[in-house]
Amino acid sequence: MKKIRHRTAALTATLLATGAVTAPAVAHSLSPEPGRASATAPSGTRSCTKPTDQESAASAKYTITSGGRERTYILHLPKNYERHSEWPLIVAYHGRGSTGTEIEGFSGLSSLRAVVAYPNGEIGTGAGYRQAWQGAPYAPPGVDDVAFTSDLLDRLQSDYCVDPTRTYATGKSNGAGFVGLLACRLPDRFAAFAPNSGAFYPQSREGCADAKPTALLDIHGTGDSTIPYAGDPDRQLPAIRSYVADWAARDMCDPNPSTRRIGTDITVFDWKHCASGTDVKHVAVTGGGHVWPGTHTYSGGGHVTHTIAAQDVMWRFFSKHRLARTGATS
Repeated sequence: MKKIRHRTAALTATLLATGAVTAPAVAHSLSPEPGRASATAPSGTRSCTKPTDQESAASAKYTITSGGRERTYILHLPKNYERHSEWPLIVAYHGRGSTGTEIEGFSGLSSLRAVVAYPNGEIGTGAGYRQAWQGAPYAPPGVDDVAFTSDLLDRLQSDYCVDPTRTYATGKSNGAGFVGLLACRLPDRFAAFAPNSGAFYPQSREGCADAKPTALLDIHGTGDSTIPYAGDPDRQLPAIRSYVADWAARDMCDPNPSTRRIGTDITVFDWKHCASGTDVKHVAVTGGGHVWPGTHTYSGGGHVTHTIAAQDVMWRFFSKHRLARTGATS
């Protein structure tokens, strides 16, 4: 394994000090259903037996070869990583023109009790020299990010103490659109998916019609001017409610979701009785922009709610889902 020497020991502490990552402190939450298993702690009680020179509670940058290309990612290990044998793993995809370092900085995901990987996309097409992901019209030509993700999971599950049955994907904007594509292409590698402010272009929905049921949590602001909540026919972007309802239909959920309010600006749509133990939720942020809810650091344009924090909502959703052990690898 080749590691780029730009380890930022105690990066999380630095981000907390600067406000880039904030410890969860929200008045409202989306609680897991009673009786479901929690992912707030690793399942293994044994110490980790896979040695690494990366420090706990720190992040480091690594490279991996995939599809003949050298790809990079940031890896964050939680506090006391070495004391447990199986940690949940979250893979988080940045938006177009962003980086793994940036999404780590504003998302708060590194404050969770999980190993978190932040891959970097390749340079896409269109104006500017911007990194992007497969599943969009500006995606890098000839780059297979689905295969890269599979290779990355193989590496992490081989070399680190992570639980293949508790592996989850999230992302923002173009990265969230790619998460939608992964839900269709790699449903046996991830237990649940949580796109935020997703750019669901037609390319990110290819092959989804026949995809197996998967658990999906979608978060989107109704005031998002970059990826409009009502959709954008000129860019073939669907209305967000319709996109999630189609997912619920694919999961064979009851067609009419229950709804509830949190505070004054959060509406939760919850589809019940879905196939194979999956469920589908949508969190609409009234007036919310193209942002990461709950962050105190810039994550995009528009209003940021502090009624919820996206990483906390995702964590509670992830905690309800895990793969069968026999389905953990492809």
